[in-house]
Amino acid sequence: MSSRRGARTIRVYCAVCGCLLYKYQKGGPGRLVKCFVDKIVQDNTEGDLRCPECGQEFARETMAYGLPANKIIQWKVTFRR
Repeated sequence: MSSRRGARTIRVYCAVCGCLLYKYQKGGPGRLVKCFVDKIVQDNTEGDLRCPECGQEFARETMAYGLPANKIIQWKVTFRR
């Protein structure tokens, strides 16, 4: 995937156990509310939206702006650059 203008790659972790869930290309400031499926660079969850270590559900499938996305459940993840 090519780098998008203004986008940065962040690492998304489980808030409970600290397991790396995603590497995601986030564009814009602010909280992580949803992850567009096509912007996920690395997915360690195998697409089931549960932490592979502790099994906690951290997101739900949805559509946003006509694209498939994962809606993040508040306080279930943390992220860093």
